[in-house]
Amino acid sequence: GSGQYGRVVGYVEPLEEGNQGVEFENGIIGNAIAPGYILACDKGFKEAAQTGGLIGHPVEGVKIVLTDGASHAVDSSEMAFKIAAQSAFRQVYENAKPRILEPVMSVEITVPNEFQGTVIGNVNRRKGTVKDSTSEGDDVIITCDVPLKNMFGYSTELRSMTQGKGEFTMEYNTHAPVTQDVQAELCQEYGKRQK
Repeated sequence: GSGQYGRVVGYVEPLEEGNQGVEFENGIIGNAIAPGYILACDKGFKEAAQTGGLIGHPVEGVKIVLTDGASHAVDSSEMAFKIAAQSAFRQVYENAKPRILEPVMSVEITVPNEFQGTVIGNVNRRKGTVKDSTSEGDDVIITCDVPLKNMFGYSTELRSMTQGKGEFTMEYNTHAPVTQDVQAELCQEYGKRQK
């Protein structure tokens, strides 16, 4: 009977900063892979990107370029190329040194001047980056970027630091890589859950 044969060759590269999609490009010149199987390769790559190997979350910000491959007149099928594409993506993924991204929020904090030092110290403890600090009358407005996971419980803490006089607003800014120690911890937790 017929077997399953599909061979794909290509490379994966990062997309420009800010582009979080997964793009597929057929860079094959000629018919190394029958045109009918190219769509199966696209599906295979994109399905593999839906569950990244680090912590099981989707892979983003990559472009997959198919450059070559091989098919067999009898043993090739759409399923064979889909599986070959998934296997190729996982193989490349391991060698690509992937990073886990976390949401980072733009935070604007308004507090009376006398609490500025305490509040900035607290932002630093939350792994935030102070962007600007401007005076406005008796108040100071501190603009900073802080990882979302470090903002939980901030409202209560800000009120207690400022005797109820501080307020803040926050909105999504971007995704940024987590620190190496956090990435190692997340990967370890994911590994334990998989067993």
